Amino acid sequence: MVAEKIDYVAEIARLKKEKNAVLLVHYYQIAEIQDIADYIGDSLGLSQQAAKTDADMIVFAGVRFMAETAKILSPNKKVVLPDFNAGCSLEESAPYAEFKAFKDQHPDHIVISYVNCSAELKTLTDVVCTSSNAVKIVESFPKDQKIIFAPDKNLGGYINRVTGRNMLLWDGACMVHETFSGKMITDLKAKHPNAEVVAHPESEESVLKLADYIGSTTGLLKYVINSPQQEFIVATESGILHQMRKSAPGKKFYVAPTSKNGHACKACSDCPHMKLNTLEKLYLCLRDETPEINLPAEMLADARKPIERMLELSAKFGL
Repeated sequence: MVAEKIDYVAEIARLKKEKNAVLLVHYYQIAEIQDIADYIGDSLGLSQQAAKTDADMIVFAGVRFMAETAKILSPNKKVVLPDFNAGCSLEESAPYAEFKAFKDQHPDHIVISYVNCSAELKTLTDVVCTSSNAVKIVESFPKDQKIIFAPDKNLGGYINRVTGRNMLLWDGACMVHETFSGKMITDLKAKHPNAEVVAHPESEESVLKLADYIGSTTGLLKYVINSPQQEFIVATESGILHQMRKSAPGKKFYVAPTSKNGHACKACSDCPHMKLNTLEKLYLCLRDETPEINLPAEMLADARKPIERMLELSAKFGL
């Protein structure tokens, strides 16, 4: 007996309408999922957008901490994601108990956490930041304010260099951005001398030193669209190239070379967690309304506070 072939795109559209659901898709998802998004973007922006809708259910095609953030900002909405195992190496690099012990050793420090962290870590945080506003959030505090920055040491190091601060950095990193190779990018640049290098600040310093532009994923997309340059070497997760090619079809984009243990690695610019999501899983997630994100009420409230603090600072200082 031949199994019935399902038109996942049509079924997802039908189920969204039937269940009054909104589909949020991160830039690092596969192209087929990006193309059916209601909203596509970076994690916090997507969660903020969903909170403004009258949807009963949020389907987050991304990783688990992103879906948690959506739940934090929309506690009365049902939030589901296609694969509950879609974690994040950066999130996992900062376990709650270990970070709490570290924080307790430095009681005179405030904690600024990159939004790419767990709901648990947010409860230990004074204010969150995004990759686009991180520098300005840090600069909104007096220069003598002692700060712990978590969980990304590369983003924290970049902020320290830009601001002249000496924040105490938690030793965490993104497995994708850690693999970009400065030497290999230099070699690729020699083959394409007119190409600009654009990089996400989660990358290591050796990569950022080569960059013509450093910014968030949304920032990178806007830059390549508006730049008069026609060729770019892109040092961030490969999923963004789909939107770059759609938005600037006449331009050429090259994935920044990566290495693992000193050897070239063709697949290392793909986040294995992001790529767990498929159209089939997305369909099943909508159909069955599971896996669902559920967080204790106290955690939801405590994790929301540093996000609200970031928004307050943004409004106060025009960030």
